[in-house]
Amino acid sequence: MTAAADRLLVDAEVHTLTDPDSDTVHEAVAIRDGEIVRLGDTAAVEFLAGVETDVIDCEGRVVLPGFVDAHTHMEQLGQHLVHADLSSADGAAACVRSLAERADRDPDREWILGFGYDDSEWPESGPLTREDLDRVSEERPVVAMRVDLHTASLNTVALERLADDLPETDLRREGGEPTGVAVEDAAEAVRTEITADREEMRAVLAAAARDAVERGVTGVHDKVRGSVAPRVYRELAAAGDLPLRVRIDYWSDHLDALADVGLGTNHGSDRVRTGAIKSFSDGSFGSRTARLGEPYADIDGDTTDDRGQWVVDPDTLAALVERADAEGYQLCVHAIGDEAIEETLSALEATADPGASRHRIEHAELATDDQLERMAAAGIVASMQPNFHRWADADRLYDRRLGEARREQTNRFRRVLEAGVPLAFGSDCMPLDPLFGVHHAVNAPTDAQRLSVTEALRAYTVGAARAGFDDDRLGTIERGKRGDLVVLEDSPWERPERIEEIEVAMTLVDGEVVFDGREA
Repeated sequence: MTAAADRLLVDAEVHTLTDPDSDTVHEAVAIRDGEIVRLGDTAAVEFLAGVETDVIDCEGRVVLPGFVDAHTHMEQLGQHLVHADLSSADGAAACVRSLAERADRDPDREWILGFGYDDSEWPESGPLTREDLDRVSEERPVVAMRVDLHTASLNTVALERLADDLPETDLRREGGEPTGVAVEDAAEAVRTEITADREEMRAVLAAAARDAVERGVTGVHDKVRGSVAPRVYRELAAAGDLPLRVRIDYWSDHLDALADVGLGTNHGSDRVRTGAIKSFSDGSFGSRTARLGEPYADIDGDTTDDRGQWVVDPDTLAALVERADAEGYQLCVHAIGDEAIEETLSALEATADPGASRHRIEHAELATDDQLERMAAAGIVASMQPNFHRWADADRLYDRRLGEARREQTNRFRRVLEAGVPLAFGSDCMPLDPLFGVHHAVNAPTDAQRLSVTEALRAYTVGAARAGFDDDRLGTIERGKRGDLVVLEDSPWERPERIEEIEVAMTLVDGEVVFDGREA
């Protein structure tokens, strides 16, 4: 006799996403012990209903595999929620108001922190300065992190407090005086200083996880450096308080410790696993630190600095890649500009079997046709962020930084798939919202950048799962896979021009409902 299911989803529009060309649709799905055990029409699946089976009537809603975000910063997402969220600020004055309000609400906290400002669309030009942040407080240290995390803004007190920790070469100056703007290594030193302690990290990561599952995210690949996040993740999981799966991609400065204790890629539990060794090559377009072959369009001259900078120089990166690969680790390397992609790709191509190791280039924004062909030949994953197309229209950030021709060469998802490169989507928490990213992939400015709805969804499900060695258990809706599902209020196929407006009705992980927004 067939055992009853624990949970049934019926009267649904279940898209399996198993085939990129012809999506299979069912009406119902059954889950037992966290595993999908049957798909079909409602009558066939209801056969598995028992006395204690939870039957969820989806009332025609769309059911998809749970979204897997292949590039996140969960601590930063949680900081947005716990501290001042500057992501919607339309200028420096709005940031100052938000920071001042946060300072007033929390007078006993020493540091006043804000996250996520994006100056690229402001009427005034440039990041927040110490003059701006001194208006928040002249007694307490104030820090505001730019959306890309490659720039930090500090008030005078914070600058003085961190004077010995900030590399002079990464501090912006005017008239010989620091402006309060720190980039790259200096910005990372600031981030290290303000990272949460163990108690606060628990609140930060719990807030981030709640926000993620509300957006249909059932798994994340979190980039972690210099924090207690890995320990807190495992504590949350052991207590049954972690509602999604976490793959921890450790910064390269953790490599020695990981190798010493024998904690390798894919080691861990069902909920928390070790991922890749993470490193950088260059910076970002927004901070003009992505490494380009030709100068930025909005800087005069033709010097090395006009083409961005190395965060990790090519020789150092190549040595790191060689060592981490020899230790058996997957590698994921941040590379945005075409010159940075070239050096990163060359290093990954030189490894023993880059395809089997599923080595990844994170962002790969300005990849050339030749580089894409080489990535495909080597099996190197393109871990990309479709929400970055928010800056890719005419007269927006990429146009100003790169000019029209190079702007149209960024994030060419169609070309990536045509070349045969494994494609995984993530958000980089700008923002963490898969439907926002899918919307921008489907409605991208040029044909070479644009995907179909099914292709975009697959990059955020099975593509991201594969990048994390999880495609055997996640990413599609099939018998034998885990019951990680998202239920949408509307169909993205029926409203492709408004995908970002679709609401998440429910999120399930291992068949358990971790978010139910139907009554919200």
